[in-house]
Amino acid sequence: MKTFRAVYILCLLFFSILKVSGQSSLIPKYEIGVHLGAFIYQGDLTPYDLGAFNTMKPGFGFSATRNINSLYGVRFQLMHGWLKGDDAKYENPAWRQQRNFNFKTPVTELSLHLVRNIIGLLPNEAGIINFSPYVFAGLNYSFLNIKRDWSNFNYSHFAGQTGVLNGLTEDMNHKLPKGIFSIPIGAGVRYGISEKLSFSLEGTYRILDTDYLDGFSQSANPDENDHYHTITAGLIYSFGKRNRFDCPKIRF
Repeated sequence: MKTFRAVYILCLLFFSILKVSGQSSLIPKYEIGVHLGAFIYQGDLTPYDLGAFNTMKPGFGFSATRNINSLYGVRFQLMHGWLKGDDAKYENPAWRQQRNFNFKTPVTELSLHLVRNIIGLLPNEAGIINFSPYVFAGLNYSFLNIKRDWSNFNYSHFAGQTGVLNGLTEDMNHKLPKGIFSIPIGAGVRYGISEKLSFSLEGTYRILDTDYLDGFSQSANPDENDHYHTITAGLIYSFGKRNRFDCPKIRF
């Protein structure tokens, strides 16, 4: 019984400290967001590990979040954008100008994320969540319509490289995916503008299990899968009955 009393006293003390420091135990139950940003391809048609920033394309989306408590939330997200890669954009190494592969595709993706607020959602006395970093991971499905182009491929330059030529033949006969599953992982930060409105900035990396996002594999780099990531900024609107996290009632 003494242990329960001690826990209860500590709980009361903890929330008293939050109240004194201007923190509130109330958080919004639901949130919706709008997001704008860039889709960045990462694969065989760029020499850069961080992706093809010179061919990044715009994207936009919407999200809906159910806050379970101050630390965790479940978010559904719909995003639409475009991906593009082009060998001709790179002068080094010089063989990319001779290979001259390129692709583009629209991307419409549906995602379900588990969001972890690192320090929790902590509104101040005015109910504004001033600053809150977060991380998330989940499951994503992307609808694609891949258009690849090898029409400017210099066959004479690669005449002695049977691996590239045979690989291109194999790629040309390979059926391209119309949709792919991926694992999105990301991090972001939000800053409150008002009690109901917050600004967000986040980055999301998609782990894919395919090397045909760009339409090429055997003629390029069949040992590594393709990926893509996004950088977005958004506005979050909070609404619904707010949850209060009080100490449990204990009978003595």
